Amino acid sequence: MQRVVLSVTNDLVTDQRVNKIALYLLKSGFDVTIIGRRLNNSLSLKGKQYKTRRMRLLFNKGPLFYAEYNLRLFFFLLFFKVDILVANDLDTLLANYLISVIKKKKLIYDSHEYFTEVPELCNRNFTKKIWLTIEKLILPKIRYSYTVCKSIAEIYNKKYGIEMNVIRNLPLFDKITVSYIGKIIPENKKIIIYQGVLNVGRGIENVIEAIKFIDNVLFIIVGDGDIRDELINLTLKLNVGDKVIFTGKVPYEELYSITCKADIGISLEQNISLNYYYSLPNKLFDYIHANVPVLVSELPEIIEIVKKYNIGVIVQKFDPEYIAIQIQNMLNDTEKREIWKKNLIYASKDLCWEKEEIKLNDIFFSEYVK
Repeated sequence: MQRVVLSVTNDLVTDQRVNKIALYLLKSGFDVTIIGRRLNNSLSLKGKQYKTRRMRLLFNKGPLFYAEYNLRLFFFLLFFKVDILVANDLDTLLANYLISVIKKKKLIYDSHEYFTEVPELCNRNFTKKIWLTIEKLILPKIRYSYTVCKSIAEIYNKKYGIEMNVIRNLPLFDKITVSYIGKIIPENKKIIIYQGVLNVGRGIENVIEAIKFIDNVLFIIVGDGDIRDELINLTLKLNVGDKVIFTGKVPYEELYSITCKADIGISLEQNISLNYYYSLPNKLFDYIHANVPVLVSELPEIIEIVKKYNIGVIVQKFDPEYIAIQIQNMLNDTEKREIWKKNLIYASKDLCWEKEEIKLNDIFFSEYVK
């Protein structure tokens, strides 16, 4: 049995993509281990079918974190029996690449995003240059790789001449539903939901500002991130605290039971970086599978899906009053909602992990030539 190690820098709790790939590998007969890190507020990983290792690090952000993580990961992999290495994103690639060379093992690269163009690097030229150097040195040498959308695959092909496969992060059609134990969602209110990382440029602030113009709605924000405190302060400042619920991180096994109660799903990423511009957010597909019409921004990968299946509304600007009007129209137009709901059912059958994971066969079962 071949041993596969997947490396990530998160704490494994909310990473749906890596979980699905790990389950695919188990089903395909591999021995699977995922290595990540443990944070002070990390939730339990009980019930996982695969093996997990989480390192507790001295540093949890910044250059020292990435240096410590890759050093610890390098020595872990050096003394761990492994046949296939899977590096998830650029921040795990260096250690995996060095081990693949030393041990002459197969390396697979999973690019979850256009890493060197994330907003956090936009005004940090020196840090960005370091990541670009790692990317330029290693990516052209990688034989097996895949990413989340065709736009990012095309970018890497132009930059480095590599043929990246596209493995979209689609939900399972046969979903596992666990009842969410947390704040009770009122039955008499319309629900707007955002799920994902709480970072700048995702339109969350705009929706918080918009709901002050809308009655009888509740905005549920599922996730955590750098601007969580700012968002909480904004709700207090605008006096809309009774219209907003912050759930914090929710395990992906429980996420569906929250999402399916929503009336509108929000994916309002703004064009503040190339990574956002070419993004194809996981939450878009989660909304589709929960039969929730979407309100999205005018970004190429997102609107291609929304237009193809006709499942919601695309906004051209982020003014709160304009967004409020779009939300009210979506909630009140029963005829359009009926059409969207029917289309969402079709889209969920078409856009499912059971179909997408088949593409992994050519990557994991291809013969490795040393």
